Amino acid sequence: MAQIAIQEIIDDVKDLPTLPAVVMEILNNIDKENLDTMELAKKVTHDIALTAKTLRYANSAYYSTVIKVTTIQQAIAILGLNTVQQIIVTASLTGCFPENNCRGFSHKEFWKHSNIVAIVAKSIASQLNFNQDVAFTAGLLHDIGILVLVTYHGADYEQVLAWQANHQCSRFEAEKHVIGITHAIVGEALANQWNFSEQMTHAIAGHHHPETPGLRFLASIVNLADHIGHILNTHEKLDDVMPDITALPWEKLGLTHSSLNQILTHASKEFQHLQESVDL
Repeated sequence: MAQIAIQEIIDDVKDLPTLPAVVMEILNNIDKENLDTMELAKKVTHDIALTAKTLRYANSAYYSTVIKVTTIQQAIAILGLNTVQQIIVTASLTGCFPENNCRGFSHKEFWKHSNIVAIVAKSIASQLNFNQDVAFTAGLLHDIGILVLVTYHGADYEQVLAWQANHQCSRFEAEKHVIGITHAIVGEALANQWNFSEQMTHAIAGHHHPETPGLRFLASIVNLADHIGHILNTHEKLDDVMPDITALPWEKLGLTHSSLNQILTHASKEFQHLQESVDL
């Protein structure tokens, strides 16, 4: 079995294209509310490919706009600044990693899971008075290390997928066994290369082990959201997920049964909506 060294990963992420400056500005200011919407729209418009992809997402069935959105400024006016920022980040990230490098890996399923984790993380944050946009972005980015692995080590990652299927274990455990490195470590390397905030980097690196000393609260939010996202993907009805959900360490976050039920109801509806309408 091929073991991938961390130095290989560091070299890999250096080869990745950098994110557009406007996307880095959004990520670095995700917790601020004083962004100039006109200036943001102007900067995004300078990137034709990013503008086209952002508008395609904004006009998708998921956002259910009454009229066709034709400009970034119009998208902000109709959907709101925060939603458009999230769309821009998603549109940019989906263009950074080529598809079809790894047999058995679905980019569409990857982004579907990333989006539902982002939605659940935002819902959890709303119950805890934590910044919802930061939580959403961390949920969206939490598995970004997987895309590095399937891009640069596709053949090795095929073995990871096969091991996971044959042993009915988590992707995280399969990675450790087959390639000796996890997507969380790889994601941390990418986050450092792309100069993500310390809080975001910790969330990506620690979302499987949020109890690790030094990690911030955000890692715990993403950890719970990730579990809920995986459970929703394997059950058709909300009632079916409750036994699995109640076994999670949600109480450690200070959530009540009532708030957990609100999170699950919202997440279930959004997941169904994603299943029916999102074309990533």
